[in-house]
Amino acid sequence: MPTHREEDYLEAILHIVRRKGYARVGDIAKHLDCSAATVTEMFGRLSRNGLVNYEKYGGVTLTEKGKLIGEEVDRRHSIIKEFFLMLGIDEEIADLDACEIEHSIHPETLKKLSSFLLLMQEDRDLRNKVQKSLDQ
Repeated sequence: MPTHREEDYLEAILHIVRRKGYARVGDIAKHLDCSAATVTEMFGRLSRNGLVNYEKYGGVTLTEKGKLIGEEVDRRHSIIKEFFLMLGIDEEIADLDACEIEHSIHPETLKKLSSFLLLMQEDRDLRNKVQKSLDQ
């Protein structure tokens, strides 16, 4: 079971690899606002745990196991952030809060949030009623 910090790295690698095809130490350091030495240390740990393929002075990619974890973290983040945005929370705050909550949300809570969001997307009248009550 990866730590919260390891999940953050896997999610960051996933986003950068989707955009560029690979990720480097500098990319992750910039994305997570930390030092290159910290990233290198974490890459070693993630590699030993079979979550990334890392070549020193090269790039890093996710293993299948790492990719599955990264995608799950990203999915949790997206659901939580979308819920906060629906409540009218500023996007930057919604993103920061989702990043904190994504690691500790109970699967049942996430399932209910996801169902709620789907219902809101499908039912325009309900969505309008909820938005109107939130704006008051």
